[in-house]
Parts: sequence; structure tokens; C-alpha cells
Amino acid sequence: MKKSIITIAAVSFLLLNLNNISAQKIWTLEECITYAHQNNLQIKKQELASRMTKNNYFQSKLVVLPSLNLGASRDLNYGRSVDPFTNDYITENTSSDRFYASSYLNVFNGLQTINTIKQSKYAFLSSEQDIEKIKNDITLEIATAYLQILFCKELLEISESQYNVTLLQVEKTRKLVEVGNSAKGELYRMEAQAANEKLNVTNAKNQLKLAYLDLTQLLDLDSASGFDIIVPSDIDIDTSYILKDVITIYNEALNYLPQIKSAEYELKSAEKNLSVQWGRRSPQIYLQASYYTGCSSTGILRDINAPYERTVGFVNGDITQPVTVLDYPYIDYPYNDQIKDNVNKYVSIGINIPIFNQYQVNRDISNAKISLNNSRLDLDLTKQLLYKEIQQSHADAIAALEKYRSSMEAVKSNEEAFVYTQQKLDVGLVSSVDYNIAKNDLLKAKSDLLQSKYEYIFKTKILDFYSGHPIIL
Repeated sequence: MKKSIITIAAVSFLLLNLNNISAQKIWTLEECITYAHQNNLQIKKQELASRMTKNNYFQSKLVVLPSLNLGASRDLNYGRSVDPFTNDYITENTSSDRFYASSYLNVFNGLQTINTIKQSKYAFLSSEQDIEKIKNDITLEIATAYLQILFCKELLEISESQYNVTLLQVEKTRKLVEVGNSAKGELYRMEAQAANEKLNVTNAKNQLKLAYLDLTQLLDLDSASGFDIIVPSDIDIDTSYILKDVITIYNEALNYLPQIKSAEYELKSAEKNLSVQWGRRSPQIYLQASYYTGCSSTGILRDINAPYERTVGFVNGDITQPVTVLDYPYIDYPYNDQIKDNVNKYVSIGINIPIFNQYQVNRDISNAKISLNNSRLDLDLTKQLLYKEIQQSHADAIAALEKYRSSMEAVKSNEEAFVYTQQKLDVGLVSSVDYNIAKNDLLKAKSDLLQSKYEYIFKTKILDFYSGHPIIL
């Protein structure tokens, strides 16, 4: 019994450790993006929609082939009726079988079929680009969340570093108070500063947790517990990097981004739809054929080529007189023979000329023109929106770079001021108030530097992405 309990405990411990090992996987940005592309529900929904348009495209190509239909039926007749194959009146219960095959081919219909195929093709290509558009949107969202984690990590390190420095200063001040070289109020002010910086550390930790939560939600993971990312070894920025101009990036994006291609395919689809509607004014030439046969259960027919006489009784009042009548013998008519003899073949070629259809054709042509103009506007709006996004990202990148350079100078100056203030505090030349002001200024300068750094990284990554380069760190 004890061995069983020990075995179960050991297995449970092993499974828990395996789960922890799995949960402790450290993700790169590329792995996050790949995982999202494979598991995101929005992408899967768009892939299903694209498969439907692909089916429509495949079916539109088969319309050029003739249709073929087979059919069969059995008729049951009770009482007086007409034999469908002899046209004789019969009174017995009968059954008859019918078999047919029919085919229809649209020879010419104003090129509607050809234009419908092209329209379906462009609709399918547009749906494929819509998938890529969703993937790109998710890629940018994941990159933003990933960089936010990196930002929060560095911000937490700065907050903890500042807090540790203040703790050391609190200990120094306490010792000075104990030997009577400093007022007790100085110690209180230093402890208050340490409490505020501890709060900054707590806030930084909470921001980091929320950043992890945002990324795991984008990945549709069940929990952020045990989730972590790889911090790139070289995350600093190159201040000498020269950005491409807006027009160059925009022209590259026109040849790369799926939302532009999707809008272009939608425009081509709308053009073919207009051609389809114009084709409805054209005469339609069609070819159809059918094959028909059947059989009846009567199975016997009179042989009109072999009449014979027979005598029957004819009652005339009270006297029965023999009467001679002419009759015909019955012969068997098997099913197989009936099917062969009852064959009917039909072939027809015709033309259908539209004259007046309650204005439906004119209405559909007018609506197709409106849809075409709307597709043109959609393409122009997509291009316009893309240009504004690139223009804004370009301006943000330049502003972030300028802010980064200014923040670097501010950090350098505030570090020197803080060291100088700390030295003066050690010899009692300044109060803890001046020390705390210098320290807070340094913290703010470092935070501004960190924020401008990641803002510049993100904006430049977006601009590179518009130019067709993948987002990597």
C-alpha cells in the first residue's frame, strides 16, 4: 500500500514538473508571431471564408460544361385509363415505367460565363489577401505588446535601482542621526522618499504583469502564469540610422501590403461584374437534347395484321341469336421490347433574345456601375489611409529620435547633478529635500529616455514592415 502511494506521488510530482517545464517556455518575438498565425481564431475564420470563395471560383469554371440529368418514374393506374404507350383505353390496374436523360449547353450568352469566371477568380484572390491583412494586423499588435514587456522590464530595473540607492542613503542618514551629525527630520524625509520609490517599484511590477497579460491574450493562451519572453541582447538604437522618406516607403508598401492588393482585386471583380450585367442584354444561344423511353405492364397488344372471326351470343328480346364478329389476337409485348420501341430522341438549338424584363437588366447594370465606382473609392481610401499611417509613423519616429537624443543629454546632466548633490548631502551642505529633487529628476529623465527609445524602435519597425521587411528584434 505504501509503495503504491509513493509511486503515485512520484508520478504526480513528475507530471507537475513536466507541466512546469512546458509552462516555463521562453518565447521569442518570431515564435509569438508564428504561434498567433497558426492559432488565431480571426485568421481561421477568414481562411474558411476564403475557402468558400475558392469553391465559388471552381464552380464558375464548370459552368462552361453541358449539364446532364437522369430520371426515372413509375406510374400506377387504377380503373379506366389510357395506356401511355398504346393510347388504348384499358380498365385493368396497370403500372408503367418512364426513363429519361436530358442535357443542356449554353453556347453563347454575351460572355457572361467567361466574365463570371474572372469575377470569381478576383474575389478569391481578394479573400486570400484579406487573410494576409489580418495576419499583418496581429503581427503589429504582438510586436507592440512584446516591446511593451521589454519597456516595462527596463522600467522595473530602473525603479528597483533607484529604490536600492535610496535605501543605502536611508542607512547613511540613520547613522548620522545616531551620532548627532544630522537632524531626525532628514531621516524621515529619506524614509518617505524610499516609500515613494517602493511604490514606483510596485507600480512597475503591475505594469509588467499587465503587459504579459496583453501578450498572452493576443496569443489566446489560457494563462500568463509561467510565460516569459527572451530579451534581445542588443536592443539599443542606432542614432545614425537614416530613415527612408515617406514617398519611398509608400511606393514600396503599394507593391507589398495585402490591403492594397485586396482592394485592387475587388476593383477588378467589380469590373467583371459590370461586364456580366452588360452581357445579359445579348441574345442567348443554347443547345439541349433529351432521350426518353418507357414500358407498360399491360404487356399484350392486339395484332392488327391477324384478325379472326368468332361467334358470340346476341340477345334480341327473348331470343338469343349467334353473331359473328371480327376480333384480333393478343400477343406478348415484353418490357425489353417496349423500352426499345418507345425510345424518343430530342435535339434542339434555340435563341433567346431579351426585349423587356421589367427594367431588371438596366437596374442591375446601373447597380454594377455604382459598385464599380464604390470599389474605386475603396481603393483610393485604402491608399490614402496607408499614406497617412506611413506619414504619421515617419513623423513619430523622427520625434522619438529627437526626444531620445535630448533624453540622453538630460540623463547625463541629471546623473552629474545627482552625484554632486549626493556628495554635498554626505557632508551636510544640502538637505534631503534637495537630494530627493535631484533623484526624482534623474528618474524622470531615465524614464523619458526609455520611453523614447522603445517608441523609436517600434515606429522604425513599422516603417520597415511597410517596406516589406519582417519584424524582428
